[in-house]
Amino acid sequence: MEPLTWTGSFGAIVDPVFTLVAYIFIAAVVLQIIGSYLLPPVSEVINADGTIGRGTGPNAMIGLGVKYSLLALVALVLLYILAGMFTPLGTVGIVGALAAQFAPVWIALVVTFLLSITYKRRLGLYGKLFDSMIGMIGFGLLMFWFYTALFVGLFDMIAVHDPLTQLSGMKNKVPGTPLRNLEEGVYPYYLLGGDNLARDVFSRMVHGSVIVIVIAPFATLFAFMVGITLGLPAGYFGGKLDAFLSFLANLVLAFPVILLFYLLVTPEIVATGIPNYMAMVLFAFPIIFVGVLLNSRFYTRPKLRTPLLSAILLVMIWLYLSAISAPGTVINVLPGFMDLFNINSGILVVFVSVVFVNSPTVFRIVRGLVMDIQTRDYVAAAQTRGEGPWYIMLWEILPNARGPLIVDFCLRIGYTTILLGTLGFFGLGLPPESPDWGTTINDGRKLLSIYPHPAIVPALSLLSLVLGLNLLADGLREESLRD
Repeated sequence: MEPLTWTGSFGAIVDPVFTLVAYIFIAAVVLQIIGSYLLPPVSEVINADGTIGRGTGPNAMIGLGVKYSLLALVALVLLYILAGMFTPLGTVGIVGALAAQFAPVWIALVVTFLLSITYKRRLGLYGKLFDSMIGMIGFGLLMFWFYTALFVGLFDMIAVHDPLTQLSGMKNKVPGTPLRNLEEGVYPYYLLGGDNLARDVFSRMVHGSVIVIVIAPFATLFAFMVGITLGLPAGYFGGKLDAFLSFLANLVLAFPVILLFYLLVTPEIVATGIPNYMAMVLFAFPIIFVGVLLNSRFYTRPKLRTPLLSAILLVMIWLYLSAISAPGTVINVLPGFMDLFNINSGILVVFVSVVFVNSPTVFRIVRGLVMDIQTRDYVAAAQTRGEGPWYIMLWEILPNARGPLIVDFCLRIGYTTILLGTLGFFGLGLPPESPDWGTTINDGRKLLSIYPHPAIVPALSLLSLVLGLNLLADGLREESLRD
């Protein structure tokens, strides 16, 4: 069986066109940058009646060249993807094979964008995101990895091999290498090559997305629960409570982050059960937040409040006990038949570490927003109506702080993703065979000058996800400022 080239026989026709369009696009971008400094933004045109009007100018023409060359590049990329999905394996080479494996993701993205654009006027801030090109690109990159993790984690799709399986003769093989002694039913290629332990780089990359997509958003969400729950009263009441909570936040922020991670994930610290006790405290904040939120909202309607609050808190406490309880650890409070799930000890340590590090920063942001918003007239009106302080904080102040908090949430997921990559790179928390991107980058860097693909693939994956989150945050900020 012959090795796959990057674009196969299809590339002999399309590659020259793609290369030409790419050079035109790069040249147009360079000209646009130079023109922004040397050429006037608009030109003056003298009309027949002697009046002066505004012309498009050379910068506008260059801008059109950038726009249309970019659209041509996107069209060619779509052509590669469609050809790879609907032609036999090898016709479009590695690019086509990758496109075919990601077919469920492409379909999910198309459906998501079509529905979102169709109903965007009914979807609030999320719908307004589709008025921003930057926001749409960021959202597309984020959802690409979200759907990849979803299809890999729940349906075992996309990946072509087990991420931990080592196959004979595939050590450090280049992308497109066919398998030796191929068995029936086994995918015939390592699409993105093999690593230094003869594992499939492509399969490890897509399985690594599951770890990142599961940990990063949930760790950020828990950090926001902690930061909001403590930041609201600190900013609203001030005084000694504010001074005490601010001191604790500054104490954590003053500690070097990497050193803090090293301390939390060392076997000696883990053996003491400190991460488990930290999880017991940090995981309680969503329960406190939801309990106070619902109680303040339905305080005057006890017949609705009591059963609603009881049912929701009962479920949340059950989930909470399942999260902190695990056999063989210092906290084992639930019998086996009631324990819904067990979190891997390595993932729990990383999760708790990320929440603990991010919470003080969120606290400071929320505190500052509350101190600013509580001076507004609608807060004074709520106080005049006799509303309680928690109602005012959660139902008057917090909704009006959502814009900056949503933007920071997206950015913080990116920071958390980088933190996870850093932890994996240093071999902290997660097991050494884990396919997370940080660990695979660390494994691949040892032979980077000879076999770059095992490190470059997860590095580009990490880069694209963080870039998508940053662009999404920029788009959300741009649209929120228009409100």
